[in-house]
Formats: sequence, C-alpha cells, structure tokens
Amino acid sequence: MSLLISTVKKEKKRIEYMLSKYLQQLKELPKGSITAKNVGTNTYYYLKYRDGKKVFTDYLGKGGERVQNVRTELEKRHHIEAMIMHLRTEQALASKILEEYI
Repeated sequence: MSLLISTVKKEKKRIEYMLSKYLQQLKELPKGSITAKNVGTNTYYYLKYRDGKKVFTDYLGKGGERVQNVRTELEKRHHIEAMIMHLRTEQALASKILEEYI
C-alpha cells in the first residue's frame, strides 16, 4: 500500500503543478469569440468578450494574419480549459484516495 500512496501523492503534486501552469497560460490568452460583420462587400472581424457584466468588442480588422492569430489563440485557450477540467477531476480523485488511506 505504501507504494500506491506515494504514487498517488506524486501524481497529485504533478496535477497541482500542471494546473498552476495552465492557469498562468490562460491569463495570457484572449477570451471570447470572433464575430464577422458584413458591410457592403467588406467583412470586418471583431473579438467579443465579457468582463464581469459588460461585453466588450475589439476591432481585429478586415481579416488576414491578425484574425488568424487570435483564432489560433482562442483554440489554444479552449484546449487548455478542457485540460484544466480534466486535471481538476483527477485532482479530486487523488484527494479522495488519499483521504481514504491516510
């Protein structure tokens, strides 16, 4: 049993480390979604996000590299958010196991 407990403790520490790294990365990534508005023959792109109860809209341009970069960062943010949810589930399981055996 001692080997099992030490393995779970190491795993819990790894999970906590990964959570802190992912949460730090989330602070640097944009949040929200990209919306497009058609005016005549032109398409303009905006980043919409919420801060508290207010909704903000940032102009991204007519397209191109900036819009693609923001889109890539938003996809990365969604992936990291999914990883955080998964790690929190694993963290709860590890805590439960440690509570039962310690």
